[in-house]
Amino acid sequence: MLADKYVKIGYESYEDFVKNYKIYVPENFNFAFDVVDEIAKILPNKKAMIWCNPYGEEKVFTFDDIKKESNRAANFFKSLGIKKGDAVMLMLKRRYEYWYCTIALHKLGAMVIPATHLLTTKDVEYRVKVAGVVMIIAAADRRIIDVINEARKNLIELRTLVSVNGYAHGWFEYSKEVEKFSDVFKRLEGIEATNIKDKFLLYFTSGTTGMPKMVCHDFAYPLGHILTARFWQNLNDSSLHLTVADTGWAKAAWGKMYGQWLCGACIFTYDYERFNSRDLMEKIAKYGITSFCAPPTVYRHIIKEDISKYDLSKLRYATTAGEPLNPEVFYEFKKYTGIEIKEGFGQTETVAFAATFPWIQVKPGAIGKPSPGWDVDIVDMEDNPCSCGEEGRLVIRTGEQKPIGLFSEYYKNENITKTFWKNGIYDTGDVAYKDNDGYIWFVGRSDDIIKSSGYKIGPFEVESVLMEHPCVLECAVTGVFDKDRGTVVKASIVLVKKYQPSLKLAMELQDHVKKVTAPYKYPRVIEFVEELPKTISGKIKRKEIKKNNIVPLK
Repeated sequence: MLADKYVKIGYESYEDFVKNYKIYVPENFNFAFDVVDEIAKILPNKKAMIWCNPYGEEKVFTFDDIKKESNRAANFFKSLGIKKGDAVMLMLKRRYEYWYCTIALHKLGAMVIPATHLLTTKDVEYRVKVAGVVMIIAAADRRIIDVINEARKNLIELRTLVSVNGYAHGWFEYSKEVEKFSDVFKRLEGIEATNIKDKFLLYFTSGTTGMPKMVCHDFAYPLGHILTARFWQNLNDSSLHLTVADTGWAKAAWGKMYGQWLCGACIFTYDYERFNSRDLMEKIAKYGITSFCAPPTVYRHIIKEDISKYDLSKLRYATTAGEPLNPEVFYEFKKYTGIEIKEGFGQTETVAFAATFPWIQVKPGAIGKPSPGWDVDIVDMEDNPCSCGEEGRLVIRTGEQKPIGLFSEYYKNENITKTFWKNGIYDTGDVAYKDNDGYIWFVGRSDDIIKSSGYKIGPFEVESVLMEHPCVLECAVTGVFDKDRGTVVKASIVLVKKYQPSLKLAMELQDHVKKVTAPYKYPRVIEFVEELPKTISGKIKRKEIKKNNIVPLK
């Protein structure tokens, strides 16, 4: 693996890890040349990715394949006028061309903007205008093409459109165009060469609590994901790793390219349209996935399946991030597989800055401990450290130098950057506490904390208690207006198929919460729903739930 070129790999304990972990970052580091092309040079036939879809298609790519195809793409994009610093948006779902195009754009020094294929016309217009997007590369899905064509009418910035896996009128067709170009691309020099401080990736946040912010990462960002892949996901050069994520969200950067290839692991990509837990389990069994990472939503569905039907003998490691993992899900998964799910924590703005690393014991419900090189703290409103067990703001102290993997800025918005990152402290917007052993426990997003009758209630704790009840498949806890108490706790619940909504069941769930946790935390409002609104990355959109205050059962 190439990771050991940039960090020490072997550690005896978490304490040794924290003390001696250092990342070497060359000034001209470029992931495309220094990792992908370097592995292709040393081990050209090493598998880089296995890709398949529900229709029986399957492709295996070596690092040499990725190098050559990204070179063709780089030459093609250069012919279209794409150069260092240009903003290019990709809406490619899980198409394997995403990897070709992204690596190609890294070679050119362009700023890559991954985006979900579920964007509306208004979403596309907003992103193109505020980021200055000059080219969009999109899957040739009719809905996606129509949305972009409609948005383009109001976008003078958008010069070029490229369709992938199909034809679109007035667009360049990727497969036909790229084959015209050489599979050799020389590393750029002089003013065209990249530097680690150059703009590398730009992600729009999921917008669960407000308008999406533009999170800008520099060219050093992939090296930060050595923490994510090697020391949290526990990958090496014999791993076959599956992270469940669409390429439009930062979770794909966490699990589908950077840290994984630095570790020499092979990526497994299942290109599906709609999530089905049985299909996913079949793929894990068929291909012998060794390492698996998914948001808690996916694990909640998996444990409701008959896991004993699937051969998971090759699976060695399981991790989760995106939202806190309910302890009930942890115990059920371990009961069927013998594997403890290791939680990790971070944001679009970061890599894994806290996790349950291999040397430390799992505490179900806890995030884990801080990553080395990341000064993670819990502070009060005056930035003073909180005592053990005291809830406060989860922050990262940056001092004079930011950790490798922390974002550079909120792009083109100095005011927002200074709002969240000032006096050497980056405020994550999360509320948490530390226990006496140094583990971090997530309470909730600061915007999601419920204040009812003078009490502060974290939604995750109530959700975890509800998840213990056999009727609950998924749930989301939010606050709703109440004329007497100001705000009361509301639980939106998706039931397991064999259960039906009823007033009796609602009261049973309320009693369950009263018995297990403090009575004031019980949901005074229960709403049974068919599904919960989520971002495509699997995060619950509590903001959308809060809009609906009409509930049938109290």
